[in-house]
Amino acid sequence: MELTRENLEQIQKYLPTPRKPPKDTLNFLNAVLYAVENGCKWRKLPQEFGKWHTIYMRFNRWCKNGTFQAVFEGLQQEGIINLDTQIRFLDSMTSCVHPDGTGALKTSGQQSIGRSKGG
Repeated sequence: MELTRENLEQIQKYLPTPRKPPKDTLNFLNAVLYAVENGCKWRKLPQEFGKWHTIYMRFNRWCKNGTFQAVFEGLQQEGIINLDTQIRFLDSMTSCVHPDGTGALKTSGQQSIGRSKGG
């Protein structure tokens, strides 16, 4: 899954106007697509995309200011895509697992696997 220059031209009008000379937006968007497609951590992005922290910070900023939402809504209005843009997520606050359940090693005492020893 990779965007081309033609794809970038279609969404350019929905992207923010940079104050400084624009960095390679196409490379940034391809890095985001790579992370989403492969489910990798930001730190594990290939070096070809650049510094992972820079990509993450830009991604975070675009999420907070609604840039990605504007792109998807604009492309839907044009009839280019048909997506449900509602947000759904699962994180550690909605699905709790005891540290022993994740395979974390204890530094002291016996590893408790199976039923809880405390009741």
